[in-house]
Amino acid sequence: MTSLERVKRALKHEQVDRVPRLLYEEVVGYTQPIARLLASHWAPEPPRDYFRMDLTRVLPRPTRLPRERFSPWLGETAQDVIANGLVDEWGVVRKPEGAHELVRIESPLRHLQGIAELEKYPWPDLDQDYRYETVAGEVDVLHGRGFAVVGYAGSVFERAWYLRGFEQMFVDLAVNASFADALLARTAAFQRQVAVRFAKAGVDIVLLGDDIAGQRGLLMSLSTWRKHLKPHLKATVAAVKSANRDVFVCYHSDGNVESAVPDLIEIGVDILNPVQPECVDVAGLHKKYGREICFWGTVSVQHTMPFGSPEQVKAEVAERIRTIGASGGLILSPAHRLGPEVPWANIVAFFEASDHPW
Repeated sequence: MTSLERVKRALKHEQVDRVPRLLYEEVVGYTQPIARLLASHWAPEPPRDYFRMDLTRVLPRPTRLPRERFSPWLGETAQDVIANGLVDEWGVVRKPEGAHELVRIESPLRHLQGIAELEKYPWPDLDQDYRYETVAGEVDVLHGRGFAVVGYAGSVFERAWYLRGFEQMFVDLAVNASFADALLARTAAFQRQVAVRFAKAGVDIVLLGDDIAGQRGLLMSLSTWRKHLKPHLKATVAAVKSANRDVFVCYHSDGNVESAVPDLIEIGVDILNPVQPECVDVAGLHKKYGREICFWGTVSVQHTMPFGSPEQVKAEVAERIRTIGASGGLILSPAHRLGPEVPWANIVAFFEASDHPW
């Protein structure tokens, strides 16, 4: 059974020879500490080959637009942050702060006063054909090697607050909803554009990301999410399915999103990621919704992977396979990127435990 066959069968709740697995970094990018750790053991092989991961990713081409176009929006430090490569293609400044690639976000739209000013902002060119010229060919090559392929289409709420500022975005939702909706419509349109491009290029999973929850529950009321964010997600899912009915849609949100799961199922989300075991009852969630939605993740990155023993890692993996994976509907991975505390032995243990047949 190839990885592609294994993933598709699992996502259809069919029997597979073993659970599909990967490190989450394989589809969102490796941090430098983990890349160095892995390379010290498996180089020159890429980690997906060394560990026989089942999924990998494709990306749009880099933008050709100059970062200097954001200078009027970045204030007195514009020249320095642009010269030092700290500005992304949306104009958001990410300054390193602390350990493990933590950054401080500086939001270019934090002082914006009205909707009309949004029209003047130099938006990215994620709607341009040249960004996707090589994607379909890359998907074909990866399929030829047996991999399932993921395309990450970006976020709506998360991207909006990066641009606007975290606190200010919540203020807008409360007292300036027309502005919040105008900004969310912008970020949602770009997410939808990327998602559809990936679907047409033949990826197997379109990954949509939005951290809408903390570990105690949603960051906003469920009614606020339903009013301002759910319609955009519903439209993107529908657009992806219209472009390619064989594509699975995965929704990523850290934290406890259980209260929104029925809505996610209703609008056609196929996979929930990362299903953090620190804040949700993974087995209970599967028992309640496992026939209607698949899970991707489920292995602790706050406790077991960094601080557990290899035997404890194997025990948690075995528990996930027994309670969820045996009936299909599971892509097994650590629930997020690995921190620098994670030892090599625990990564090996994760793959060894997931390598066994049922």
